[in-house]
Amino acid sequence: MSDSKKTAKPKSSSKKKPKAARTNQKMRALVEELHARREDALQMGGERRVARQHAKGKLDVRQRIDYLFDPGTFVEFGQHAFFHSNGTPVAADNIRTPGDGMVSGWGEINGRIAVCAAYDFTVLGGSIGDINERKVTRCREFALKNRVPMIWLIDSAGARVHGGSGIDFEQITLFSGSGYLFREQVAMSGVVPQVAAMLGPGAAGTAYIPGLADYVPMVDGTSFMALGGPPLVKAAVGEDVEEQDLGGAKIHNKFSGVADQSFESDEACLDSIKQYLSYLPQNCEAKPQEIPHQPSPERAPGGATRENLLDVLPESSRRGYDMKKLLGYIVDDGELFEMKPQFARQIVTAFARIDGKSVGIVASNPGGAMGGALDNDSADKAARFVNLCDSFNIPLIFFQDVPGFMVGSRVEKAGIIRHGAKMLYEVSRATVPKITVIVRKAYGAGYYVMCGRAYEPDLIVAWPTAEISVMGPAGMVEIFARSMGRDATLDQTVVDAQKKQMIAMIEPHIDIYKVAGRALIDEVIDPRETRDYIVSALKLSANKKVERPWRKSGVRPV
Repeated sequence: MSDSKKTAKPKSSSKKKPKAARTNQKMRALVEELHARREDALQMGGERRVARQHAKGKLDVRQRIDYLFDPGTFVEFGQHAFFHSNGTPVAADNIRTPGDGMVSGWGEINGRIAVCAAYDFTVLGGSIGDINERKVTRCREFALKNRVPMIWLIDSAGARVHGGSGIDFEQITLFSGSGYLFREQVAMSGVVPQVAAMLGPGAAGTAYIPGLADYVPMVDGTSFMALGGPPLVKAAVGEDVEEQDLGGAKIHNKFSGVADQSFESDEACLDSIKQYLSYLPQNCEAKPQEIPHQPSPERAPGGATRENLLDVLPESSRRGYDMKKLLGYIVDDGELFEMKPQFARQIVTAFARIDGKSVGIVASNPGGAMGGALDNDSADKAARFVNLCDSFNIPLIFFQDVPGFMVGSRVEKAGIIRHGAKMLYEVSRATVPKITVIVRKAYGAGYYVMCGRAYEPDLIVAWPTAEISVMGPAGMVEIFARSMGRDATLDQTVVDAQKKQMIAMIEPHIDIYKVAGRALIDEVIDPRETRDYIVSALKLSANKKVERPWRKSGVRPV
């Protein structure tokens, strides 16, 4: 190597020290403040008000959210909203209003997304105000746009008229621009499932939310809904009435029919929401989830459960029995999710699964009330359920043992024709798969509204005990006797004997094999084959398509 060439200097093994990362103290302070605000919102209306809620046996709004949604999936929005009284923010030291009395967000329930608006009674009684209604409007928008279920957890005093220190005059003025919540709820109807759980009071505005929802569970003793609470009722009509007697769970489950079920605790009520949604799809364009099902040996052909179907009916057709027991032998695991079980008990409306498929069951119940005869309330109950199932692509299965509609001046004055027409209308317009099983009586218009031959059943089968007729033999004889007049000289004993003789003459002609002989039903079946026929018919009708004449809207009976 030439001396003229310089020897290269060895590279230094020492590395430059990286510059210390800058710390953004301003950002850290802001984030710390954010978390402090979040923590403050989680305290709801304060320790004293939360304790009062717990003392009543109720969960607070945060506990309800945690219980309903899958762990770690709930995403809240609008947490930093707060109450504005008479146009100005309420000072924090004056009254606590985190979230403006409502928690909003979305999360997963058994792995499926749902949106939720939960009213917080510890903050201004969970009343509806301008700010929290903006949050609920956003919930409705999310649910409709993304086609997922909408859930309300209601524990609210209704529309807000009070401010931080008295009447809020701005709220009174803003009422003229309100009402969107109900119109938008109607727009959502039949598009996505809507649940309104009554976990406390729901007065005035918050009473119409369940009135428009699909599923309304209540809690015994603590939930309440009415258009006006006891003070307003006293002022308006002079009636002294306790809250539970006015609109408690018993009133709306047994008498009014507004509610669908009642439960002993918040937890049981919330569990029912999870179960209810499991039977429904996310929206009207989807089909319900199928759950793989393997029947137990007792429920397989030849098993003890199927054998029980031979003995469930009494030998006398005049005696009642519990239809729910019969249904328990047919559906998966014997499980029924009843809708309105305490209301109009002569008809059963329930969700169930058959071979893992979600189905809606409409069944006469001779042991429930009035021997299974239909009246105003039972027609409304069935019509509503048929409409719900048809809206969300849930097949319908009808079990008939119906002596017809009630007659007489009482039901006529109450509009039984109008109410019965509702059921006729909904069964007629339903385009989901429909399967009819005639167990025993199928008389008069009762046969029609329970999906008789003319109402497009995809399968109509009958047990050997089935009777299809315009009316029962006794009714025919009474009409015949009246039309023929009566000999006044005849003893009543002789008249009764003649009637019995005529009934005996008519009965052989009400023969299911004569109906089958004219191919007016698809088959007479062994009761033990009922489940198998239903399973096969559900497969047959899985891709059912029904064409209807175009119309803007039918004119529904009301």
